[in-house]
Amino acid sequence: MNNFEIRELPGKGRAMIALKNFTTDEVIFEEEPFVSRQFSWNVAYGYAACDHCMRPLETVLENVRRLASDPQVEVPLLQHDPTAQWVAQFTQCPRCKVRYCSEDCLMEAQKRYHRVACMGAFRSDDTHPINVLNETWKKMHYPPETGSIMLIVRLMALYQQSTKKAEFLEQLQSFQSLIVNREQKIYHKMLGENFEQQMEQLYLAFCNAFSGEEFSMFKTPDAFKTLMAILGTNSQGIATSVLSQWVVKVSDLPLPDSEKAQLDTVIDGLYAKVGEFAGEFLNNEGSGLYLLQSKINHSCVPNACSTFPYSNDIIVLKALAPIQQGDEICISYLDECMLERSRHSRHKVLRENYVFICQCPKCRAQASDPDETSDESEDDDEMDDYDDNDDMN
Repeated sequence: MNNFEIRELPGKGRAMIALKNFTTDEVIFEEEPFVSRQFSWNVAYGYAACDHCMRPLETVLENVRRLASDPQVEVPLLQHDPTAQWVAQFTQCPRCKVRYCSEDCLMEAQKRYHRVACMGAFRSDDTHPINVLNETWKKMHYPPETGSIMLIVRLMALYQQSTKKAEFLEQLQSFQSLIVNREQKIYHKMLGENFEQQMEQLYLAFCNAFSGEEFSMFKTPDAFKTLMAILGTNSQGIATSVLSQWVVKVSDLPLPDSEKAQLDTVIDGLYAKVGEFAGEFLNNEGSGLYLLQSKINHSCVPNACSTFPYSNDIIVLKALAPIQQGDEICISYLDECMLERSRHSRHKVLRENYVFICQCPKCRAQASDPDETSDESEDDDEMDDYDDNDDMN
């Protein structure tokens, strides 16, 4: 039994409401994704992750040497490598050679979607319609990535292989309630100034990739736009990293102060080396759709946060502060740095990325603050085009 419920709030829409008191750091729920997928460019650049759950498929030494582009880099304390326990379980699809972290993930993928999604030898064929669709997307959406057309490709495989198609469509439809009449802004954010032309190119490539009659309900222009809008507004970013896992593990070791200081210096040096070559792109990155997590509203003073403690795509919602029975459970759609910026700047990011006006307690309390500060006065023209009648959150 869940300790929360999804409820419609007047003037706000659906919300997650606590049915019990939660203490700080208490787990509210854990959830596997409805669907998840690694980003297209992330895959192309060799970031090795399980094709089903996104668990890293590199040892920490392999990871650091690849990210630093230096085969001579050494990493200490390899007995604490978080991938070591999984290496013996790594496996792959015998037909297409897609890699998985375990036989369990391979079997689950086969059970849910991979039986029809497996491309076999065509996986390396650049002319295959699925690969053409992916390359069309990659030419429109360069890193840093926020989504991938391949998430929609996996959705189609899930639908095709599902034995309960009505239930699948009902679940998929539950992601749509927040995107009505907002598609133009969503597409512009994902694809840029030429989004109308690019949407047409993607649509044609999508129809070519899914030419079967069973996909007909998804191949109307409006249906495809709805799928793209779901991708743009409801997908949750996922990041896994064997390096960051290793850092957490070794940082918690009970070492003397002198050795801990030496370890900190080593860690700083490793991050400097990988940063010189890989820059900010250190993680396996992708996105997923989560049936429960997607129902949680934003607040600039969140009382909960989404975490990925298992280094895969399972999301864990934890309380950031005490939550009382009857309270709305809220997360932040913004990172910590953005939360500290002005109301004007927060609203700008939320409008551009999620297409709503935040009316949380912090935003209401700052309603009389200046529209912008001296360091936040650039690139605000887009705000003038925003429709103030859009929903509030």
